[in-house]
Amino acid sequence: MMAGAPQARSAGIRYVFPVLAGKLARFATRLRGGGSAFPGYLTNRLAPTLLPTLAGQFRYGVVFVLGSNGKTTTTHMISEVLRAHGLTVFTNPTGANLPQGVTSALLADATLTGRIKADVAVLEIDEGYAADLADRLSPSVILSLNVQVDQLYRFYETERVADMMLEASKRASGHVVVNRDDPYLSKIDTGAMRGEVSFFGVSSEIVAASAHGLANAADTRSGNAGILEREAYAEVVSAEGRKVVVRVDGADAEITLPARGLHYAADAAAALTVASRVLGAGFSADKAAKGFAQMAPAYGRGEVIPLRRDPAGEQVEFVMFKNAPSLQMNLDALEAVPERALIAIDEGTPDVSWLYDVDFDALKRIDVVTGEKAYQLALSLEHAGVEIGVVEPDMEKAVALMRALEPSSSGTQTWFVNYELMMIGRRLLGHGDQEIARR
Repeated sequence: MMAGAPQARSAGIRYVFPVLAGKLARFATRLRGGGSAFPGYLTNRLAPTLLPTLAGQFRYGVVFVLGSNGKTTTTHMISEVLRAHGLTVFTNPTGANLPQGVTSALLADATLTGRIKADVAVLEIDEGYAADLADRLSPSVILSLNVQVDQLYRFYETERVADMMLEASKRASGHVVVNRDDPYLSKIDTGAMRGEVSFFGVSSEIVAASAHGLANAADTRSGNAGILEREAYAEVVSAEGRKVVVRVDGADAEITLPARGLHYAADAAAALTVASRVLGAGFSADKAAKGFAQMAPAYGRGEVIPLRRDPAGEQVEFVMFKNAPSLQMNLDALEAVPERALIAIDEGTPDVSWLYDVDFDALKRIDVVTGEKAYQLALSLEHAGVEIGVVEPDMEKAVALMRALEPSSSGTQTWFVNYELMMIGRRLLGHGDQEIARR
């Protein structure tokens, strides 16, 4: 032990300059209101071995969360459940899921010598970089949530996304967790995996009762468009609003979801499977339920924020979407027709033709349509028979219009927003800080 100490100190000292440079770059970009990618890019160039060094310090290993939808929410769920069991968790809470973003997030907690005080890392990872990052971070658990139609301008075909997830899963040293109800993922070759494979899912009766099921992409290449029958380690067996029962390895966990919707229930089953596999015999359904009970919505997903400075006044519920499946699942989860509503989409979505695949029957009227692609969005809503109040591409002006409306009887406005406009909307309401406290 003594003989290795000088060598360990020397290894730590070599990271001082790259980490310091990254921290300074992070501070500067935050002052300018910029993103989180550049500090990680800079540090990776200065110290290519830092990322594996940081990842190797977690006693309970590294968890990867992959999927077309639900990565941020499920990462948040897993983290809170593990915290409820007493673990110190490092995560990337704002969705920085590319290599440089992951490094930037790690920089926030790292000492100058490249040390992080946490028991486990739970990381949301972009599917396109999952295999590469797995080779560098050596995850013990890899979770694949779903394969849904998303970013076809980038990935071209949904089956490519499935292959990315399944290829990355081969790198998991301990456990592979996949969605039994996904046509692609249910067909995973369990024999090709290093880690033990566990499945999560939602009971077939609950899925059948949902207007559009789970919105997972059909398998177009195997000759079997449906799912393979798999026994679920964790299964949603009851779902009433935000109250859900998940049967985990034969024991029922009664939990309260941080936001409503069948997709959140499926995410919860995934999170409980991962937490159980990470903790082993130390997993407790009661502690997991307590973790969910204390759980705030993930950043921008189901958050409720005051519309004005008066916290007792009208509220805004943020409903975030990124593609047709996520928007559809959130529309399906509405408990009532929104009395006051805004919907927004920006130029970060190159192709908005998928809007015509969405069933907008849950909406009767949208007060304000906004974002750079507001007119394309408004046209799709008009074709769907949704009444439109105002089309205002400028988000700041749109927020002012929503504030000028007569208060709703429910006391809540519903804002359907994609990621970038969610951030702008939060900032305009006085909640611009992206960071979620890490306990």
